[in-house]
Formats: sequence, C-alpha cells, structure tokens
Amino acid sequence: MRDNPLHSFFQVMTGQIHDQLALGSYDWLVVVLAWVLFGAGLATAGFTWAKYPEQRTLHNAWVFLLRFVSAGMWYLGSLWKLPWPVAHGFKDWLTNCVTYSSFQWHADIMQFFLTNIALIQPVICLLEIFFAVSLATGLAVRFTGVVAFLFVLNLLVGLYNDPTEWVWTYVGICVAHGMFAADGAGQSLGLDFILRREKLFATGSAPARLHALLS
Repeated sequence: MRDNPLHSFFQVMTGQIHDQLALGSYDWLVVVLAWVLFGAGLATAGFTWAKYPEQRTLHNAWVFLLRFVSAGMWYLGSLWKLPWPVAHGFKDWLTNCVTYSSFQWHADIMQFFLTNIALIQPVICLLEIFFAVSLATGLAVRFTGVVAFLFVLNLLVGLYNDPTEWVWTYVGICVAHGMFAADGAGQSLGLDFILRREKLFATGSAPARLHALLS
C-alpha cells in the first residue's frame, strides 16, 4: 500500500511509526512530546496572529510554516537516537562519518565521538529536541539556526563520500537553517516576537541583551 503525508502524520501523532513503537511501554512519552510541539507551535502562531495586526502578513505565515515543518524533521530525527545509551542507527551513522568523511582530521573527531557514543548520543538527542522546540515555538530561533547549520554541515562533511547519500540534501538543510538565522524567523508568529514586542525583559538588562542575541 502506498503511503502519503497525511497518513504518516496520523501515525506520528498516534505513536504508530517504527521509531516510536521500538520504545515499547515508553512510546507514549514521545507521542506526548509530538502533541506538545504541535500544539505549542500552533497556539503561539494563532495567538500572535490574533493579537498583533502587524504579524498578519504572508511573509510571516510562510516563515512560520517553514520552521514548523523543520521542527517536525528534528523531532523525527531525535527518535532514532533512542533508547539510550546506544542506538544502532546512531552508531551506524557515526561509523559512516568516520569511513566517508571528507577530511582525516574530521574522521578522527568522529572516531572520538564513536568511542564515547554512550556520552555523545544523549547530548545529540537532547540537542535535536531543543531544535524542534525552538523552531516550533519560535524561541531563540537565530541561535538555533546557527547551531543547526553547523550541525548539518558536520553531516555534509562526514557523509560526503558515502555512495548512498545525496549530499545536496544536507546543503539544502544548511541553507534553510541559515535563512532562519539570517531572517530571525522567531520574529514571524513566534515567541521571539512576543518577548521583544511586550518588552518582558527590562531594556538594557542582561536577559534582554541575551534574548536579542539569540533571537
């Protein structure tokens, strides 16, 4: 039977895809996370659209849609890095980055990660969940765009010589997240806009300067 995006979305939101089922009795946790991400993203966008007339533009709606879909990508990417401490899929990915890397120095770094995979895998999984939360809600998106760009650039370098990969996939993801950073995509129907618009941090304070930098 042919699959389609609507059916796949239904499966994700009801915990029926392989990476969710593989968690056994804990699969409900990642289903709850999916609903939280989906609900928080839409609620934030809907609230911003309703309250602030200046946000009601095609540009803002389009930017929101792009980062919202990207949040779904990072959510799905985090699933196959479970369970901790070592998932076979993540181990295979690191092995390929050692084998097919563009540069020996990079392969050496990937080998260090592979040797210490039990420590590295939880960090990577949590980082990807952070990306998903940030992009879904529009919080600290400029920071997320930069870090995600570097994250995917590492994949591009590490898998450059893998005959089963099409490296332009990673180029495209890099470009998308680079644009999120350049555009400050959280200013489009996101928490970054609300925090700045409502001046929830005192002007000139450390939190205000930090948020201005991250958003």
